[in-house]
Amino acid sequence: MPMNFPRAKIVRALVDFFGLDDRRIEHAFKVLFHSEQLLEGRSDCDPEVVIACALLHDVGIRIAEEKHGRNDGPMQEEYGPPAAEGILRAVGFPEEKIGKVKDIIGNHHSASRFPYPELELLKKADLIVNRAEANG
Repeated sequence: MPMNFPRAKIVRALVDFFGLDDRRIEHAFKVLFHSEQLLEGRSDCDPEVVIACALLHDVGIRIAEEKHGRNDGPMQEEYGPPAAEGILRAVGFPEEKIGKVKDIIGNHHSASRFPYPELELLKKADLIVNRAEANG
């Protein structure tokens, strides 16, 4: 699965963004792992978009908690895309892919509004991780 953009740049930015919130960072890494597993053998998904979405899908949590003291799905979908855009621009992620990443992050908790295969892949990976985390 070729990828031209180094994931390490996004990982560094994610860690900087969440600071000492190890739980959220670990969650992102688990979602990345499952996303890459689901990506194997698929030619209909852009690996760079999948990786960016997996790592950044929950960045809206931090902002929602700072502003409102909670972080439900709609808030994550509202605050996540602009935060992800800022991170992706800061690390030099391909500009032409940022809009798709924002669409996916802004739709990963609700009924799919976009026909992106990467969105469905992210939802599956996040569900796997959320179920495992809920079961301890």
